[in-house]
Order: sequence, then C-alpha cells, then structure tokens
Amino acid sequence: MTAQQLTKDKQVSKTRQWEQAMNRLYINFQDYSKGALQGFGDEDIHQARVNSRKLLTLLSILDPAHSATEELYSTFKQAQKKLGKVRDADVLIASFKERRKAAKEAGDTKTAELLKAVIRHQKDKRKAFRKKLEEALPKLSGKTLDLQWNRFISEQLEPLAAKKDANVVMRELEVAFEQKQKTCKTLFKAPGAAESTEAFDALHELRIAAKELRYTANAAAFALNQKFHAHEAIYKDIQEQLGVINDKRVWLETLNAIGREELDVGKKTWAAFTEGLKAEVLEALHQNEVVPVTVSTKL
Repeated sequence: MTAQQLTKDKQVSKTRQWEQAMNRLYINFQDYSKGALQGFGDEDIHQARVNSRKLLTLLSILDPAHSATEELYSTFKQAQKKLGKVRDADVLIASFKERRKAAKEAGDTKTAELLKAVIRHQKDKRKAFRKKLEEALPKLSGKTLDLQWNRFISEQLEPLAAKKDANVVMRELEVAFEQKQKTCKTLFKAPGAAESTEAFDALHELRIAAKELRYTANAAAFALNQKFHAHEAIYKDIQEQLGVINDKRVWLETLNAIGREELDVGKKTWAAFTEGLKAEVLEALHQNEVVPVTVSTKL
C-alpha cells in the first residue's frame, strides 16, 4: 500500500469518526426536541439543549468562523437559546419551590409567601418562553434542518475535518481559560471585589470558558489525545463551583428586576430574604477553589 493510499484511508477513517459522533448528537437533538414539544418535560428540554450545545461545539472546532456552516450553526444556536430560556426558568422555579417548602416547614410564612409570588411570576415568564419555543422549534428541527444536515455531512464534513485537529483547539481553550482565571484572581484580590460588577462579569466569563472546555472534552473525545480525556470531569467540577455563585447572583438580580412592589411583599421580609441571598453569594464565593477569595468581602 502506498503512502498516498495510507493517508487517504486515514482521512476516511477520521471523517467517519466525526460523522458517527455528529450524527449521534443530531439524532438525540431531534428526538429530545420532539419530546420537549410534546410536554415541555424538564429532561427533554435539558437534553435537547445539551445536544444542540455539543453540536455547536463540534461545528466550532471544524469551522471556527462559521463561514461554511453559517446557516446550520445559526439554526442550532437559535434552538439552544430558546431551549435555554425555558430550561433556566425550570431551574429557578424548582430551586425556589425547594426554598418555599423549607420556609413552610420552618414556620416562616412570610418568606414562603414571597417565594410563592416569585414562583408565580416566573411561571408566567416561562409560559411565554414555552410559547416562543413551541412556535420556533418545529422550524428549527424539521425538514429544512434535515436537508441542511445531510448536505453538511455529505459535502462539507470531509474537507473541514481534514484541516482541523481537536487537540490544538483544546490547548487554545486551555490557554484562554488560564488567562481568564488569572484576570479573575487579580480582580478578586482588590478591596470590595464582591461589589464589583467587573469582577463578577469576569467570573461569569471564566465559567463559560470552563463550560466550553467541558463540552469540547465530551463531544470531541473521539478525536482527542489521552491527556485530554480527564478534562471533562475537571472542568465540570470547575463549572459547577462557579455555577453555584452565578445562579445565586442571577436569582438576586431576578428578584431586584421584579421588585418588591410587584410581588407585594413587606419591606422587612424583602430585606431579610435578599440579604440572605447576598450572604449565600458570598459564602459560595469564599468556598470556591477556582478563584480563591481571601480578602474580606461585603456585597
């Protein structure tokens, strides 16, 4: 067998790996999308979003500028965004339901009433998000997408896969993460860091960088060297630590955006609950091991 034939066979094998991995994710996305539209089940929404995110990850490796896959990438991006709105509302509502149950068991009726009002408000928002998803997702996961996908697999995948090395992408993502981590550490060393929008925005960007590494390690595992195989677990842990901080921040911002008057809550109850959430943000910040916070902070 000639060297040329060996190279060709190797490329065919590489393309086949990409095709199998991406088709599996695509089928999952389609199946979970159908399930999501049938009843808006939490797991269907979550898995449809996860699989669309993994597809976006692999498309970004193959075509970083999205010049060849713009239409396909845009479709998955729109789907992910609309699924994400519903998923985020699901998570917030579930969390606040748990808090309400705990408040009721503790005999804290005023806090329980506050949480009931927040849940009701968020359910109304989720209803609107679900309506938009119900209108958009059939178009984003229907026959048009099938045509785009089949064209991508048959015409575009092989030349794109021939030019890309997922290991190089992983290393680039690592470097970007390390730079963002360094920035965060510097910002959180400053006095009053917990009051700094800049510091928390940087932390949010760091969480996104960890998420990208985690998803790349998972979705592109078939194309990665052994040294990257542990990265999914490593960056999942990092993402979760930073996610706890981010979630509590988002909940606090959500409450403030709604406002005490809109929820018809007394000043003392409102102050006690929001101060408690602020304390939880600080506790999560101090407990995280990704960006150590040793200075005294006040939110």
